[in-house]
Amino acid sequence: MWIRGASAALDVRLGRLFEEAGWRVQEQPAHATTIVWAAATDPERIVARRARPAAELAEALVAAQGAANLVLVSSAMVYGAWANNPVPLTEDAALRPTVDFAYARRLGALEQTADDWRVAVPGRRVTVLRPVVTMAEDASSPLAMALAAGMGQRRGEDDPPAQFVHLDDLAAAVVLAVSRRLDGVYNVAPDGWVAGERVRALAGGVPRIKLPARVREVLDDVRWRLTRGPIPPGMSAYTRWPWLVANDRLKAAGWRPTVTNEQAYVEGTEQRWWTMVSPKRRQELALGGLGVGIGALLGAIVVAVRRARRRRTG
Repeated sequence: MWIRGASAALDVRLGRLFEEAGWRVQEQPAHATTIVWAAATDPERIVARRARPAAELAEALVAAQGAANLVLVSSAMVYGAWANNPVPLTEDAALRPTVDFAYARRLGALEQTADDWRVAVPGRRVTVLRPVVTMAEDASSPLAMALAAGMGQRRGEDDPPAQFVHLDDLAAAVVLAVSRRLDGVYNVAPDGWVAGERVRALAGGVPRIKLPARVREVLDDVRWRLTRGPIPPGMSAYTRWPWLVANDRLKAAGWRPTVTNEQAYVEGTEQRWWTMVSPKRRQELALGGLGVGIGALLGAIVVAVRRARRRRTG
C-alpha cells in the first residue's frame, strides 16, 4: 500500500492504524496494489496558485501500474452549499461545488480523474470518501478553522446547521475502505448535526447587527485579506446554506463515529483563527496598526492646533 498527499497528522494516524492491522506501507508506488490519496486533507496545497492536483493523481496512478484499488479522500464540499440542497445529502446527490471556491472545484476534478482510472480497466476499485469539516486538537487546517469560525457567526440571520468530523474517525474510515475493499462514494460524518445557534454558543458568539447580504460579503472578504480570517472569498456560501450529509452508507459498511459533532468542534477550535496567522502577516498587521495609530495621533494634533488658533483669533 502507498499513502500519498495526507496531512502530517493524518499520515501519523494512518501509519499507526495500518501497522496495527498488519498492512505494510511502502515508500514507492511501483509494487503497491492499493493507493490512499488523501490530498484533500491538505487544502492549502490544493488551492496553491500553481497546484495541479488532478494531474498529480493521474501521474501517480500511471506510476503505480500494479495498483487495483484507490482510496481517495475528497470532501463533502463538492456537493456545494445551496439553499435548495436536500437535508441530508446522500452520495447520489449531484456535485454542484461553488464555482468561485477553488478547493471544491479541484476536488471535483480529482474525483473525475479517479473515476476515469477505474473504468479504464475492469476490476479496479475506487473508494471516494467525502468527509465534512475535519477537526482535531493537533490537526485543524487553516481552512477548516476559517470555516468553523464562520459557522454560526452570521450577522443577525438564521444560521444553517453544521457538521464536524474528528480526524481519528476519518482515519478509521480510510482503514475500513482499504480492509473491506469498498467501492463507490461514502460520506464521512458523525450522526446528525449541530444547530446554528448551538455552534454560535460553542464559539462564544454574540448577537450581530443585521446587514445586507452584499455588505456582509464585502466585510468578510476584507477581513480575510487583512488577517486570513475568518472566511476566505468563495467559501462564505458554506456558512450561509446547508450542506449536511447522511452517513448511512458508511455505517452500513461497518464504520462507527466515536466523536460527536460538538466534541470535534470544541476540540478542533481550541485555538482561534487569529492564532494561526503567520508571523510575517502579524508583523504586517502590527506595522499597519502602528501606521493607523500614528495617523490618528497626527490627526488629533492637527485638530487641537486648529482649535487653539480659533480660540486665539476669536
